[in-house]
Amino acid sequence: MKINQEGKEMTGKKEKSIEKREKRLQEISLLRTIPYSDHQRWWSAETIAIVTGANRGIGFEFARQLAGHGLTVILTSRDTSVGIEAAKVLQEGGFNVDVHQLDILDDESVSEFTKWIKEKYGGVDILINNAGVNYNLGSGNSMEFSKQMIETNYYGTKNMVKAMIPLMRPSAAGARIVNVSSRLGKLNGRRSRIEDEALREKLSKLETLSEELIDNMVSTFLIQVEDNTWQSGGWPQKFTDYAVSKLAVNLYSVLMANQLAERAEGQKIYINCYCPGWVRTAMTGWSGNVSAEHAADTGVWLALLPNKEVTGKLFAERRELKL
Repeated sequence: MKINQEGKEMTGKKEKSIEKREKRLQEISLLRTIPYSDHQRWWSAETIAIVTGANRGIGFEFARQLAGHGLTVILTSRDTSVGIEAAKVLQEGGFNVDVHQLDILDDESVSEFTKWIKEKYGGVDILINNAGVNYNLGSGNSMEFSKQMIETNYYGTKNMVKAMIPLMRPSAAGARIVNVSSRLGKLNGRRSRIEDEALREKLSKLETLSEELIDNMVSTFLIQVEDNTWQSGGWPQKFTDYAVSKLAVNLYSVLMANQLAERAEGQKIYINCYCPGWVRTAMTGWSGNVSAEHAADTGVWLALLPNKEVTGKLFAERRELKL
């Protein structure tokens, strides 16, 4: 009898959670039907937005939605032919989309892409760092691909930020960088908490946060993965390598936002992160509960916010999350 009662309570909680989520998704859908007001529209067809890893999934939706708002979108893909085919779909729909090969882990590829952007467009206004990987699906927590995940999700994102900042064009609205991240990368998250209090303290304060500290954190993690001591190292115990990679992205974004805030008016660059949720894409094995269309919404919203002062934050479903 007691078991039945507990089962009913669990079912009730699950139903309430689903109901709450559906209500929130309906609210977001309504917001998406309301066009941005003309007096808030700071962009035009001359505004250049780059989307990495845009040949499918959330990246493709970023490209489609930004182009739908009237921007010029540069769709990038590691595979040239796949990127061209994805761009054709949007171009045939009347969208202003260009395409170029880009491997965010290949210095030569990043350098070539940077040169091409500068020569053809003169600069860039928006960067969406979407390219990323996740090898842990369902309840699995394999550390087999930890190095690839850290390199792609963290170092690849950092490569693009550093490459594009010199090309970001001055404007009254400010340039924008949006990093696709995760709530699993919250420093004090319920499921992704860093147990080392001294490290957590240093990472949580701007006066002690540094690129070197973040790099050392991920390096220490990878060393412990290599010698199989990571479980006692105080790292998140679920989706561990993914959580660490996205924590690094979130912290780096906070650090850069603080540094970029020192720029003079007209030279500002605003950088934010957001969690798209568990999305039905190839990355999740199509097991997610959020469509790519809904998942891309918050990132597009952040990229086009008329309130340019929002920077160094983590968002999910158009709401700020505490890092």
